[in-house]
Amino acid sequence: MSTSDNPGPTGSNGPAPGLPTLAELGDDLLVTTRRQRIVALARPGAGVLLFTGAVWLGWWWLTPLIVFGIFVAVVTVTHDVVHRTIGLSPRATDWALFAMGLALLESGHAYRATHTQHHRRFPHPDDPEGHPADLSLLGAVCYGPVFLVRLWIWSYRRGRDRRWLLVEAAAPFAALTGGVLLLPYTPGLLLYTVMAIVGSWVYPLLTVYLPHHDYGDTPLTQTRTLRGRIIPAVFLELTYHLEHHLYPGVPSHRLPELSRRLEGHFAAHGVRPVRVV
Repeated sequence: MSTSDNPGPTGSNGPAPGLPTLAELGDDLLVTTRRQRIVALARPGAGVLLFTGAVWLGWWWLTPLIVFGIFVAVVTVTHDVVHRTIGLSPRATDWALFAMGLALLESGHAYRATHTQHHRRFPHPDDPEGHPADLSLLGAVCYGPVFLVRLWIWSYRRGRDRRWLLVEAAAPFAALTGGVLLLPYTPGLLLYTVMAIVGSWVYPLLTVYLPHHDYGDTPLTQTRTLRGRIIPAVFLELTYHLEHHLYPGVPSHRLPELSRRLEGHFAAHGVRPVRVV
């Protein structure tokens, strides 16, 4: 077994007054087994192979579902990689960010820069990832096409990981070019590229606006948590957003257990999780 050597970018183990520290909740919440790490890192690649197989078989109706699964797998594991919760070395972290971002033609290193800033600064004007929380519902939807571009620009201006950022920025253009060149033989690559790019346009709505809009002034009111059996499982536990913000060092696969241990504390503070199926 391995545990994260870093409780998260915020380094916070007791994020809100009146809540227990992570040590009091149990250090087992930090555990990521070797099997869990391998499964998390392998899911995106397995999804790409499934997409390739569906294209080869002509099962076009299945491709949107597969791409949805790839999105969930990539977002989940990249989230854990950014927070250093699955036991990767710094070098392996860089390569994982690159590989996971490549699966969706995005920049993993831009995400690391802006997501750690989100945890440090939300809500604040210098939090580019959190900006859609201040928009209207329609504004968050319309912000989709420029969201990742603005995150990349913000990250590049910070001057860190610029070589990684430049290589990652070339990925969607290379995929589009390759897709057009291969179109006489197969529409698969172009279809995947378009679905990946357009699919990323829902990020401001799903990952920022819905969890954070109408946020309050305290850590317990700045985001929400969804509880249920089906929806959290489909989204690989990313719906436990409040728990994650309070204890960012806990890997995604331990968030359901963290939520159970926090039930009494949330009730005492008047926090009401949103119930879903």
